[in-house]
Amino acid sequence: MQQASNFTHLSANQLAEQLGEDHYVVLDIRDANTFNQGRIPGAIHLTNENLADFMREADFDKPTVVCCYHGISSQPAADFLHNQDFSDVYSLDGGFVQWQQLYPEHIEK
Repeated sequence: MQQASNFTHLSANQLAEQLGEDHYVVLDIRDANTFNQGRIPGAIHLTNENLADFMREADFDKPTVVCCYHGISSQPAADFLHNQDFSDVYSLDGGFVQWQQLYPEHIEK
């Protein structure tokens, strides 16, 4: 895991190792159509429209991983969450594209 500013980079392999243990909250910030076509199991679709609701109900101390398409947009989103007092925030390196390549059997629809 590589530390960058206020969040940590997390590889798909690192996420996969602990995915079944309910260790992480996975937030997917891709568009609704893409999210509905396939996502990391248990991922929550986070949009500007449901952000306030998510923040009201979130566990700010549970490790939270932000996933986007390629791992670029997730970085400012992870930084934002950290700035909102989430204590343990990660950006998924390579995003969903990397996850899909490495773990096609672990895609929820």
